[in-house]
Amino acid sequence: MAAKTSVLFVCLGNICRSPLAEAAFRAEARKLGLDVEVDSAGTGDWHVGEPPDRRAQAVARKNGEDIGGYRARLVTPDDFRRFTHIIALDGSNLSVLRSMRPSDGNAKLALLLDYVDERRGEAVADPYYGDEAGFDTTWGDVTEGAKALARALSEGR
Repeated sequence: MAAKTSVLFVCLGNICRSPLAEAAFRAEARKLGLDVEVDSAGTGDWHVGEPPDRRAQAVARKNGEDIGGYRARLVTPDDFRRFTHIIALDGSNLSVLRSMRPSDGNAKLALLLDYVDERRGEAVADPYYGDEAGFDTTWGDVTEGAKALARALSEGR
Protein backbone atom coordinates (compact mmCIF):
# COMPACT_ATOMS: atom_id res chain seq x y z
CA MET A 1 0.00 0.00 0.00
CA ALA A 2 1.39 3.40 -0.97
CA ALA A 3 1.87 6.08 1.66
CA LYS A 4 -0.70 8.85 1.75
CA THR A 5 0.45 11.79 -0.34
CA SER A 6 1.97 14.48 1.86
CA VAL A 7 3.62 17.76 0.94
CA LEU A 8 6.01 19.96 2.92
CA PHE A 9 6.76 23.46 1.59
CA VAL A 10 10.15 24.90 2.58
CA CYS A 11 11.68 28.37 2.52
CA LEU A 12 14.29 30.01 4.72
CA GLY A 13 12.41 31.34 7.76
CA ASN A 14 8.97 29.74 7.32
CA ILE A 15 7.16 33.06 7.81
CA CYS A 16 6.52 34.28 4.24
CA ARG A 17 6.77 32.07 1.17
CA SER A 18 6.30 28.58 2.60
CA PRO A 19 3.22 29.39 4.72
CA LEU A 20 1.70 31.13 1.69
CA ALA A 21 2.48 28.10 -0.47
CA GLU A 22 0.95 25.84 2.16
CA ALA A 23 -2.24 27.93 2.22
CA ALA A 24 -2.49 28.16 -1.58
CA PHE A 25 -1.95 24.41 -1.92
CA ARG A 26 -4.51 23.61 0.80
CA ALA A 27 -7.05 25.70 -1.10
CA GLU A 28 -6.31 23.97 -4.40
CA ALA A 29 -6.36 20.51 -2.79
CA ARG A 30 -9.81 21.29 -1.35
CA LYS A 31 -11.05 22.34 -4.80
CA LEU A 32 -9.77 19.11 -6.35
CA GLY A 33 -10.87 16.89 -3.46
CA LEU A 34 -7.30 15.68 -2.83
CA ASP A 35 -6.70 13.81 0.41
CA VAL A 36 -3.24 15.11 1.23
CA GLU A 37 -1.31 16.10 4.35
CA VAL A 38 0.24 19.58 4.06
CA ASP A 39 2.71 21.53 6.19
CA SER A 40 5.52 24.05 5.85
CA ALA A 41 8.92 24.55 7.47
CA GLY A 42 12.12 26.54 7.18
CA THR A 43 15.81 25.78 6.89
CA GLY A 44 16.76 28.67 9.21
CA ASP A 45 15.85 28.93 12.89
CA TRP A 46 15.35 32.72 13.30
CA HIS A 47 11.55 32.58 13.54
CA VAL A 48 10.80 29.16 15.09
CA GLY A 49 7.50 29.32 16.97
CA GLU A 50 6.47 32.65 15.43
CA PRO A 51 3.37 33.24 13.30
CA PRO A 52 3.76 34.22 9.64
CA ASP A 53 4.80 37.76 8.78
CA ARG A 54 1.83 40.15 9.18
CA ARG A 55 2.04 41.02 5.47
CA ALA A 56 1.84 37.32 4.54
CA GLN A 57 -1.19 36.96 6.80
CA ALA A 58 -2.81 39.99 5.15
CA VAL A 59 -2.35 38.71 1.58
CA ALA A 60 -3.60 35.26 2.57
CA ARG A 61 -6.72 36.79 4.21
CA LYS A 62 -7.28 38.95 1.12
CA ASN A 63 -7.36 35.70 -0.87
CA GLY A 64 -9.68 33.85 1.50
CA GLU A 65 -7.11 31.93 3.56
CA ASP A 66 -6.30 32.31 7.26
CA ILE A 67 -2.69 31.47 8.16
CA GLY A 68 -2.67 33.21 11.54
CA GLY A 69 -2.55 29.89 13.39
CA TYR A 70 0.53 28.64 11.54
CA ARG A 71 3.83 28.61 13.48
CA ALA A 72 7.32 28.53 12.00
CA ARG A 73 9.33 25.36 12.47
CA LEU A 74 12.55 23.84 11.20
CA VAL A 75 12.83 21.05 8.66
CA THR A 76 13.92 17.85 10.42
CA PRO A 77 15.49 14.63 9.14
CA ASP A 78 12.22 12.85 9.93
CA ASP A 79 10.41 15.10 7.42
CA PHE A 80 12.23 13.24 4.64
CA ARG A 81 10.60 10.01 5.80
CA ARG A 82 7.22 11.51 6.78
CA PHE A 83 6.45 13.48 3.59
CA THR A 84 6.21 12.10 0.06
CA HIS A 85 7.09 15.51 -1.46
CA ILE A 86 9.28 18.27 -0.06
CA ILE A 87 8.91 21.40 -2.14
CA ALA A 88 11.49 24.19 -1.91
CA LEU A 89 10.63 27.76 -2.80
CA ASP A 90 14.09 28.57 -4.19
CA GLY A 91 17.30 26.90 -5.31
CA SER A 92 19.27 27.76 -2.20
CA ASN A 93 16.78 25.98 0.06
CA LEU A 94 16.61 23.07 -2.37
CA SER A 95 20.42 22.70 -2.04
CA VAL A 96 20.16 22.75 1.76
CA LEU A 97 17.43 20.10 1.62
CA ARG A 98 19.54 17.90 -0.65
CA SER A 99 22.50 18.18 1.73
CA MET A 100 20.47 17.31 4.82
CA ARG A 101 18.48 14.43 3.33
CA PRO A 102 19.10 11.28 5.38
CA SER A 103 20.05 8.11 3.53
CA ASP A 104 16.62 6.61 4.26
CA GLY A 105 14.71 9.73 3.24
CA ASN A 106 12.38 8.96 0.33
CA ALA A 107 10.65 12.31 -0.18
CA LYS A 108 10.69 13.65 -3.71
CA LEU A 109 12.51 17.02 -3.73
CA ALA A 110 11.62 19.76 -6.20
CA LEU A 111 11.14 23.47 -6.64
CA LEU A 112 7.52 24.58 -6.53
CA LEU A 113 7.71 26.33 -9.88
CA ASP A 114 9.21 23.20 -11.50
CA TYR A 115 5.59 22.07 -11.74
CA VAL A 116 4.80 25.05 -14.01
CA ASP A 117 6.20 24.15 -17.44
CA GLU A 118 7.30 27.62 -18.49
CA ARG A 119 8.76 28.43 -15.04
CA ARG A 120 10.95 25.39 -14.30
CA GLY A 121 14.01 26.30 -12.26
CA GLU A 122 12.57 29.62 -11.09
CA ALA A 123 12.37 30.74 -7.48
CA VAL A 124 9.19 32.03 -5.87
CA ALA A 125 9.63 35.76 -5.30
CA ASP A 126 10.90 36.49 -1.77
CA PRO A 127 8.87 39.43 -0.44
CA TYR A 128 10.44 39.74 3.02
CA TYR A 129 12.54 42.87 2.50
CA GLY A 130 9.99 44.66 0.33
CA ASP A 131 6.58 46.20 0.79
CA GLU A 132 3.09 44.72 0.76
CA ALA A 133 3.00 44.63 -3.05
CA GLY A 134 5.74 42.00 -3.02
CA PHE A 135 3.46 39.70 -1.05
CA ASP A 136 0.87 39.93 -3.83
CA THR A 137 3.57 38.85 -6.30
CA THR A 138 4.53 35.96 -4.03
CA TRP A 139 0.87 34.96 -3.66
CA GLY A 140 0.62 34.85 -7.45
CA ASP A 141 3.73 32.66 -7.69
CA VAL A 142 2.66 30.19 -4.99
CA THR A 143 -0.88 29.99 -6.35
CA GLU A 144 0.37 29.20 -9.84
CA GLY A 145 2.74 26.57 -8.45
CA ALA A 146 0.14 25.11 -6.07
CA LYS A 147 -2.38 24.66 -8.88
CA ALA A 148 0.19 22.89 -11.06
CA LEU A 149 1.42 20.70 -8.20
CA ALA A 150 -2.12 19.73 -7.19
CA ARG A 151 -2.92 18.85 -10.81
CA ALA A 152 0.22 16.71 -11.04
CA LEU A 153 -0.60 14.88 -7.81
CA SER A 154 -4.23 14.32 -8.86
CA GLU A 155 -2.89 12.73 -12.06
CA GLY A 156 -0.50 10.52 -10.07
CA ARG A 157 2.66 12.34 -11.13
